Amino acid sequence: MSTFIHRVIHSRRARAIAVHTATIAVMVSVPAAAYADTTGTAGLAAATLPQVIANLQQWLMGILAGVATLFLILAGVYWATAGGDPSAVERAKGALKNALIGYALAVLAPILLGVVKGIVGG
Repeated sequence: MSTFIHRVIHSRRARAIAVHTATIAVMVSVPAAAYADTTGTAGLAAATLPQVIANLQQWLMGILAGVATLFLILAGVYWATAGGDPSAVERAKGALKNALIGYALAVLAPILLGVVKGIVGG
């Protein structure tokens, strides 16, 4: 492959990574507080055990999905920058596997917390 074609491929890859990174940065930087519901009162403590478990479920699913998305992005970056290196491709596959495990745990969180709710009796 000529050096010109090689440079074009790498520059396209770098531009694609930069565009995706910029898109994610814009999505993350949107202030969520600007869309908060200000009509109700803000209660800091949950009154009942089912409310605590429901809040825990929402937090757990959000955190797991966020971490899984991070691993998915890392897998894409690793794969895009692998350049045919087998060890880099394996690292990308490992990150992709971790992302899929994270998404599976996020989907299974309601079931696991339902089991906990059943054990506690809430």
